[in-house]
Amino acid sequence: MTRLLKIVGGAILLLVVIGALIVTIVPQFLDRIYYRGATSGHFDGARFFNPDGDADTKQIQPKGSGGGRASFFWKYFTGSDGRPVWPKSVAVNRIAPPVRVEGERMVVTWVGHASVLIQTQGLNILTDPVWADKAGPLGTGPRRVAEPGIAFDALPKIDLVLVSHNHYDHLDKATLKRLWQRDRPRIVTSLGNDSVIGQTGAQATALDWGQRVAIKPGVDVVVTRNHHWGSRWFTDRNRALWSSFVVTLSGGNVFFAGDTGMGDGQWPREAAALGPIRLALIPIGAFRFVDGQMESGSHIGPVDAVEVYRRLGAAHAIPIHWGTFRLSFEGYDTPPKLLAAAMRCTGQTGFAPVTIGRPTEVAGYVKPAAGVTMSREALLKCLNTPAVRALR
Repeated sequence: MTRLLKIVGGAILLLVVIGALIVTIVPQFLDRIYYRGATSGHFDGARFFNPDGDADTKQIQPKGSGGGRASFFWKYFTGSDGRPVWPKSVAVNRIAPPVRVEGERMVVTWVGHASVLIQTQGLNILTDPVWADKAGPLGTGPRRVAEPGIAFDALPKIDLVLVSHNHYDHLDKATLKRLWQRDRPRIVTSLGNDSVIGQTGAQATALDWGQRVAIKPGVDVVVTRNHHWGSRWFTDRNRALWSSFVVTLSGGNVFFAGDTGMGDGQWPREAAALGPIRLALIPIGAFRFVDGQMESGSHIGPVDAVEVYRRLGAAHAIPIHWGTFRLSFEGYDTPPKLLAAAMRCTGQTGFAPVTIGRPTEVAGYVKPAAGVTMSREALLKCLNTPAVRALR
């Protein structure tokens, strides 16, 4: 008996030592230093932060809902959160995009999620290109329900790639490697993400908020602020910066919001100050983690997306970040239905879904008519209808 107790005691001690080593060593091993530089109003010398506050990006469910990030993901992966059923697959009718679009004409094809092909001024531009079947590390993560709207081999030669941040549903190293090996595009991203992209052999230009790079005469990319966070592992949170982008064009700029929450809500006006926006790509999905939720700190939903659209003063907008990877609670088609209702309430036009895989002609810039300026409370009151309440 004494010998058995010694063996058990030794085994317990060994487990404690191993556990202590895991706690102290593994997080440091998983951590990555993506960027070194001077401190700024959004970088403390080690990690980036949102100058308008980070508390909301750490809480995906509303306060008082009884659960945090760990609780949500446990219920999500065990299927015990009562979420509505999504389709296992969605049919995609692909139509090949043009090889080039010259002059001020603009053709846009939604590939899915935040991946969009923009063709104008003789340039082929891709945003957050992800052709992966799953959005996660080591072949894990949510599986896409809609195949990419353009087969990779049917992509025209890509000249410019914009990468907003390092989450797996926005930065897919395998896709970037294929693009680099095939086309050698100019890749523009925000600080630190070039380190991740560089692991593929590709080269990226990494800029801070407010910085710009010339692509060709009359066309610049400006890295602009939004409200999000970044991580590839467990302990590398905010080692790299997140951003939106403005592509300056003679016929009106393109704004790509990346992945964002509302934050202080001033970042759309900062982007609009760079010139009239002909087209905005604005996320509307992954905002609901309990019934009735209208936004999370990291993701705007349609309620805030229509206000972003108004503050941008954009002539046209396409909703992205929905209907491809299931990242949250809401039903598959809740985001576009809620967007349509919010647009009716505000009296705005020009912000509506496009079909995955179908090239869409974007009309030239015309200053949009003023919609109804509504407080968020007034908009939520307008949306308090049986039809909207029935959306899960």
